[in-house]
Amino acid sequence: MPKATEIFEKVPAFDYSEAAANTDPAAFETVVRTRRSTRVYTDEPVPEEVMRRCLELTLLAPNSSNLQPWEFHWVRDAKKKAELSRLCLGQPAAATAAELVVCVARLDTWDRNRKLMLEAMECSDRETPESALKYYRTLVPLAYGQGPWGIFGPIKKLLFWLMALRKPMPRGPSGKADLRVWAHKSTALGCQNLMLSLRAFGYDSCPMEGMDSSRIGKLLELPRTAEVCMVISAGKRAKNGIYGEQIRFDPALFLFEV
Repeated sequence: MPKATEIFEKVPAFDYSEAAANTDPAAFETVVRTRRSTRVYTDEPVPEEVMRRCLELTLLAPNSSNLQPWEFHWVRDAKKKAELSRLCLGQPAAATAAELVVCVARLDTWDRNRKLMLEAMECSDRETPESALKYYRTLVPLAYGQGPWGIFGPIKKLLFWLMALRKPMPRGPSGKADLRVWAHKSTALGCQNLMLSLRAFGYDSCPMEGMDSSRIGKLLELPRTAEVCMVISAGKRAKNGIYGEQIRFDPALFLFEV
């Protein structure tokens, strides 16, 4: 019987290959370098097809164990959009935007998505390694399940610490705080995909954390296990849309070779 940890320790024998596509580094660098947090937009709308394609590309972002703990709420209702702008403190990046997307981290959908992963693998025409199936059947519930009222958190934290005395060991998520960090990390990766996609199509964006996340949750009728990560505005950059040159500090403060 294969161990669930074999998914980490061995290369699975998947009957699948995918060649890397040819890419244009210069075009990608242009997208990255010209993505700026845009504070003022023109009245030009973002075509619906562009928004839909950008949101689809958003969902291609890498994420933890492919559990996709995110939601992206494209707010199209005029009244809700006006209220969302107000809850973003009325800042021009929201008030002048053609579109607003609320990016939500979900702490509670990992089990549903785990089952979807199992279903996809079990229904595949290709044979799935038993270690991959066991990972989603056994390890994922152990890793992400917190038990009623989070009672498993402290127990897991102690167990992880004891097991790590002998070998490398993940230290979480053990508790709601760890689960929040886990979900927000994957959601933020999706947010970056959305902003880069908008720039690639010739539109601009602004990630906003200056907002009333609690009231936004109520506006969208989100459950308590859903947390607003950020709100992203989108539109066509106005002439005064960028407030200044991009400032980045000495790379030596952040980049290291060890």
